[in-house]
Amino acid sequence: MTKDRDQGSGIRDQEGDRMKQLLQSALPSVGNNPEMDRDLWPSMLRRLDEQTSRGASSIPWFDWALAGGLIAFAAVAPRTIPVILYYL
Repeated sequence: MTKDRDQGSGIRDQEGDRMKQLLQSALPSVGNNPEMDRDLWPSMLRRLDEQTSRGASSIPWFDWALAGGLIAFAAVAPRTIPVILYYL
């Protein structure tokens, strides 16, 4: 019985070693310096500034069409305004 347990753990060790080798070959090595080469925060701030500077022009035309349709529908059927507000 003990002999069977030892053989099973040997197979698991081999599978573990093989899995470790596969993972090491699939993932890039970090090297000696795991820190990033450059700071990402300035580029993130630049992207945020670009998005806020666009303003209303960055909203797609389809969203404007949907908003206009809702306003027109509410003007035609004012009783639907509470229903529309409930689902927003």
